[in-house]
Amino acid sequence: MRRFGKWSFMTVVYLFLYVPMLILIVYSFNDSRYSLGWKGFTLSWYRSLLADSSLWEVALNSLAVATLSATLATMVGTLGAVSLYRNRFFGRKLLHALVYILIMTPDIVMGIALLILFVSLNLPLGFQTLLLSHVTFCIPFVVVTVYSRMSGFDPNIIEAAKDLGAGEFETFRLVILPLLMPAVLAGWLLSFTLSMDDVIISFFVTGPGFEILPLKIYSMVRLGVKPEINALCSIMFALTLVFVMISQLIQKEKK
Repeated sequence: MRRFGKWSFMTVVYLFLYVPMLILIVYSFNDSRYSLGWKGFTLSWYRSLLADSSLWEVALNSLAVATLSATLATMVGTLGAVSLYRNRFFGRKLLHALVYILIMTPDIVMGIALLILFVSLNLPLGFQTLLLSHVTFCIPFVVVTVYSRMSGFDPNIIEAAKDLGAGEFETFRLVILPLLMPAVLAGWLLSFTLSMDDVIISFFVTGPGFEILPLKIYSMVRLGVKPEINALCSIMFALTLVFVMISQLIQKEKK
């Protein structure tokens, strides 16, 4: 009975989380533009979505920002995690705690803070400010992911590399980085997903001349939920699910 109760509780929780997404996906195939009643199965909304050239341009903008921000955040976050793990210096624990504070900071607070920073520096809002913002909020997630991987290291491996004459760069390139590669790839995938899905921070730091997919969806929803929006959100959810699954598979330890 206790096991049945646990499974029942978990089933209710997951149904609460994923039933709305399932409804959205089902209605993306509904052959009705205005009615919520089921009028039949159709792929016309996906076809009209793929035929929208302006939407493709916005999607390419999102892919470019997500790819660049994930790459830069992974590079900086990996180096930061290695430094926090290997070096002992004053304020190290404080810096480590600040990483978690950034993760828990509300997006609207970070968005307003970054907007004030860019305005103070007289940076025009657009691609550059959006890229810098996405790199900023992705770095902590990479640091946490890579640092947790390093915490399971055998420190004797690094010491053995030093005893064999390897310098700092050779130790990092030939010993540490190969062992960290699953966590590095997982951090990149997580950063890519976060960048692709971000709305709140992007709303504050992007300009009128550069639009990304989440903000495009937000502007479309303000005029009413159309079947094309259901189809677009279904595609984004599927892509996000694929990247999260790949990230989990990469982080999974081999037996």
